[in-house]
Amino acid sequence: MVIIRLTRKGAKNRPFFNIIATDSRNSRDGRFIERIGFYNPLASKKEKKFKILLNRFTYWKQVGAKTSLTVDRLIRYNNKNYFNL
Repeated sequence: MVIIRLTRKGAKNRPFFNIIATDSRNSRDGRFIERIGFYNPLASKKEKKFKILLNRFTYWKQVGAKTSLTVDRLIRYNNKNYFNL
């Protein structure tokens, strides 16, 4: 089953997360199918904190991918049109 979840990158005490579509059996930082966005919790006001390619996200949702709770929460918080997907 395909799942949309976060994978952690960045340095110690400087987290950076990629939003990926992957097989649910793969490890958190392991192999993935496609990178569809990012989340930077420590971004300054000048930098983007969250970005997702909505067309790719909707594609994966239409083919049956599940989202992790964290990704679901991030999308609901940052995208007002989430309920129309």
